[in-house]
Amino acid sequence: MTLFKKKRQPEVIEPMDLDAVMKKYDQESNVRIWEGTPKVLVSTVLVVFSLFCIYVTLFATWLEELRLTTFVAFIIFIGFLVFPARKGTQKVNHMPWYDVVLMLLGTGSFLYYAVNARAIIQQGSRFEIYQIVIGIVGILVLMELCRRSVGLPILIVASAFIVYALVWGLNNPSLWGKINYSVRYLFYGKEGILSTPINVCSKFIVVFIIFGAFLERTGVADFFIQISNAIVGGFSGGPAKVAVVASALEGMVSGSSVANTVGSGSVTIPLMKRTGYKPEFAAAAEASASTGGQIMPPIMGAAAFLLADYVGVPYSNIAVKAILPAVLYFAGIFIAVHLEAKKEGLRGLSREELPRLKPLLKKIYLLFPLALLIYLVGTSTRSIQYAAAISIVAAIVVGILNKDNRIGFKSIFEALAAGGKGMITVAAACGVAGIIAGTLTMTGLANIMINGIVTLAGDKIIIALFLTMLCCIVLGMGVPTTANYCIMAATCAPILVRMGVPLIAAHFFVFYFGIVADLTPPVALAAYAGAAIAQANPMKTAITATKLAIGAFIVPYVFALNPAMLFVDTTAGEVILICITSLVGIFGVSSALEGYLFHNMPWYQRILSLVGGLLLIYPGLATDIIGLLLVGTTVTLQFIAKKKVTITN
Repeated sequence: MTLFKKKRQPEVIEPMDLDAVMKKYDQESNVRIWEGTPKVLVSTVLVVFSLFCIYVTLFATWLEELRLTTFVAFIIFIGFLVFPARKGTQKVNHMPWYDVVLMLLGTGSFLYYAVNARAIIQQGSRFEIYQIVIGIVGILVLMELCRRSVGLPILIVASAFIVYALVWGLNNPSLWGKINYSVRYLFYGKEGILSTPINVCSKFIVVFIIFGAFLERTGVADFFIQISNAIVGGFSGGPAKVAVVASALEGMVSGSSVANTVGSGSVTIPLMKRTGYKPEFAAAAEASASTGGQIMPPIMGAAAFLLADYVGVPYSNIAVKAILPAVLYFAGIFIAVHLEAKKEGLRGLSREELPRLKPLLKKIYLLFPLALLIYLVGTSTRSIQYAAAISIVAAIVVGILNKDNRIGFKSIFEALAAGGKGMITVAAACGVAGIIAGTLTMTGLANIMINGIVTLAGDKIIIALFLTMLCCIVLGMGVPTTANYCIMAATCAPILVRMGVPLIAAHFFVFYFGIVADLTPPVALAAYAGAAIAQANPMKTAITATKLAIGAFIVPYVFALNPAMLFVDTTAGEVILICITSLVGIFGVSSALEGYLFHNMPWYQRILSLVGGLLLIYPGLATDIIGLLLVGTTVTLQFIAKKKVTITN
């Protein structure tokens, strides 16, 4: 390939094509079409919901049952306004009568609980028949909203557990007795819908989603792509490196794999193809980098807030512990795309195509809201909610100062509406995840599963880790990371803890493998979205993305076996050593999988590099020395072979 001499405009997919991709692979994008006055009214309801959430989160001291049931009632109301019963062409300004009925019944069920919360708490286990019926209606309507906004997989899992409870799991002699107990436990109790997931969602996640909506309107996502282009776009395989860097930065704002893939991929994937990358590789590089947004501090994905609550540590600690694994993940992808570019002889973008760095640096103030959030959360100066709220104000100020993309009243209104809409999917998934976790606890199935896997694994922790990985990936297929993590936190994380894995390492393990389900065939939504943009084979793209994201499959085993990588029970010197050896290790693994360093690797060099890389990633002096020798040997052999080729030529 030759360096481009003329300035050419990036090949950008038309907006309608991107909408089609989002609707196909992102359930959240299948929404009703409101125009004119109805659109204004629906948007106003969403804005009111966002403001309500901010007020309740920051100032209200309501009874927890009142706060949570009001929140879920609001979610159901706006959820049915936004999401239709099925995909396909929607009539403009149309909502069928049965959707209105479901919306009112579901909202009314949770509002009944909200209004009578104190009386319901005091009545103990004595429930009238009509109260049980109200609970059944509330559960079913919430599950229907989850089907519309999230998809069928999570609903199938929840339904299977409920059927298990009603048929085998409970000891009550009659079916009505089982239903009565289940509804009291799942709807009125604090171990079902109103458990940790929905609590964390209403308390923390909501403000960060609103913050992300405001930050998006400052133009920071485009700034990330432009600054990444200016820094790495001119190097070998520049567009692929831009995809990695931009997606890592954008991941700090959004935790959605599919949205990240489509958002930045609409620019980077055509550029990668134009510079010579194969369509499958271009799509896989973008998908694997975009999926990593959910593990990229400081914001990460919504599940990270749940992780902090389950483990019982401040969120700032979670963000710090996630730094090294995230760096290794993105370093692995970056090295792979670099080696692919060298192997194929690909060049970067021409000087004319690269944005100038100096004008971009004048817009560095766009990062101020993020920097402020990191400071406030990192120093614990304010609570997480207040830190996010202050950062929202900072984003508005930055948007007002940005002449190219100035924020006005309309933009503020749209950001609040987008924040409210963004909450529906997460909250519905959290509510149903609460039902699943509650059913596991209610029936004792969680303990049965734990005892079964512990018995099967014996004293072999690696077997328990492998079985847990399979559970996370299988249950994560088509299930949002948030819900997947909630299920795994209730079932698999306790297995690992009982096997001797530290609590935080066990939860990080299931958190990571819930995320990689977005890349793992056969249901690899992020990879398929990237393949649609690249017009590539979906399955080949998913397999390539899995290979590129190899760090996400290796690193969890490392910190589960030795939590020093999560900065647990270690010193500053050990941390520095772990960082250096892990980066060299991921280089060894990536080059082995790519089969190229200075030129194509023979099979024995790939084995040496792979084994050496794995040993370097695993913390420990002995493994580091052996790993360094193996990787060093491979590099030396490759360098000598390169010299011979150069002399011969």
